[in-house]
Amino acid sequence: MASFRTLDQLDAKGKRVLLRADLNVPVRDGAITDRTRIERLCPTIKELSEKGAKVIVLSHFDRPKGKRVPEMSLRPLVEALSSVLGRPVGFADDCIGPEAEAAVAKMAEGDVLLLENTRFHAGEEKNDPALSAEFAKLGDAYVNDAFSAAHRAHATTEGVARLLPAFAGRLMEAELKALEAALGTPSRPVVAIVGGAKVSTKLDLLGNLSRKVDVLVIGGAMANTFLAAQGYNMGKSLQEAEMHGTALRILDEAKAANCEILLPRDLVVSAEFKPNPQTRTVSVDSVPADMMALDVGPDTVDAIEERLRKASTLVWNGPLGAFETPPFDAATVAVAESVAGLTQSAGLKSIGGGGDTVSALRHAGVAERMTYVSSAGGAFLEWLEGKTLPGVAALEQA
Repeated sequence: MASFRTLDQLDAKGKRVLLRADLNVPVRDGAITDRTRIERLCPTIKELSEKGAKVIVLSHFDRPKGKRVPEMSLRPLVEALSSVLGRPVGFADDCIGPEAEAAVAKMAEGDVLLLENTRFHAGEEKNDPALSAEFAKLGDAYVNDAFSAAHRAHATTEGVARLLPAFAGRLMEAELKALEAALGTPSRPVVAIVGGAKVSTKLDLLGNLSRKVDVLVIGGAMANTFLAAQGYNMGKSLQEAEMHGTALRILDEAKAANCEILLPRDLVVSAEFKPNPQTRTVSVDSVPADMMALDVGPDTVDAIEERLRKASTLVWNGPLGAFETPPFDAATVAVAESVAGLTQSAGLKSIGGGGDTVSALRHAGVAERMTYVSSAGGAFLEWLEGKTLPGVAALEQA
């Protein structure tokens, strides 16, 4: 595993520590609808504060495109951050310049200060060296705890990490350890479950996983494309006709790499996509012309569970069916419960993440019972695709 320094190596007392966080939380009508990112950040802030650091929190919020957009201010997050931390949090109306410098100068050991949205400056997303230097002036050390932003080479994720002693926060450290356990040096056999709508958006992912795992389970609407490419009639199912050649190539490459690809054996079909319509379970060679596949069937669930019972490691990205619309959540929930059980009873290392996956695992009620669920979307996916993440690389080289 690539080496990076953690908080264990940071002598924080009295130091101004720039902490890159991801406070890009979902907000509706001015209220935060999900505090997960704030809660996951707090252990790092508390540890630094208790060690006597002056904790200066940097984060982006939404996409103001380098302009000051009042509704994208981080000020409304002060109350939530302070409530989760159980201590007051200061706020500066800018993240660089006289306002930020004055707020930092007033800090005592243990204080926590949130700076305004880093994307209010155009240089943030351009990784402008002059802006990185402005940030670096505010701190003595840099801690990155925003794995979810690590796939971006921005001033606060990559630029400033090269100008100050740089360390991984506890959340970043947990993410990197989980990913290393998933694909870096995993216990074998490794099973990957990949779901979702389109092959075209997960080409790099499927290609990389087929070279690294022992069994690759393909579900969701993307499985329809693989089945159609093999000559099955998929009725009115969502599938990408233009990706048939690519799907066949992925199957050939997996075979050459000695990776078993498990496609659906049976499907739950309906004439309409809406909650609780009339459904039928059919084998993959019997999809009616006027129906569409919206979930995998019980035979497929059995086949997946059989592979999982022999597995040591599982990586999960994407649901097996249209899980937001019942009853097409049945297969995802059944497999998720099986994964949680094997994690608790048989020591399966289960790692999930990326967009819909977290929602699906929460919907199944198992997110807390897996080994690790990543709160990162794009960064988790790019890591699974085998790409270098600039925010992580900067820590490794620091």
